[in-house]
Amino acid sequence: MLGRCGEENIRPDKAGRLQMKHRLLRVNEMLKRELSGLIAREMNFEQGLVSINQVDVTSDLKNAHVFVSVLGTTGTAVIGQLEAHRAALQSAIAKHVTLKYTPHLVFHLDDSIERGARVIEIMQEIDSNRENKA
Repeated sequence: MLGRCGEENIRPDKAGRLQMKHRLLRVNEMLKRELSGLIAREMNFEQGLVSINQVDVTSDLKNAHVFVSVLGTTGTAVIGQLEAHRAALQSAIAKHVTLKYTPHLVFHLDDSIERGARVIEIMQEIDSNRENKA
């Protein structure tokens, strides 16, 4: 599984495939679960749905890149609100998760859902063009 930012977390296994270290995968999932719960309980987004798609922790566990998808509202406003509450979120994570270092959270807008929808639209256009020619 390839990480988006923490490429140093990836190493080849015996068969030559690239894999992320097992501990980092567990930390990524644990932070994703905790952040999702904290955001759902503690934060209110006006008429929008916010979800954490992925968390990538660097190998030294000092930084965590959080990929957020947004539906129904502007992504920049949500990222700004998350950045404003970053210290409180980090503090809450420090209380709930036992790690040597509490990672510094870096929020990124994840547009993979929109890109995926666009790819599907393009594929449907190609299919309809093929059917029209036949």
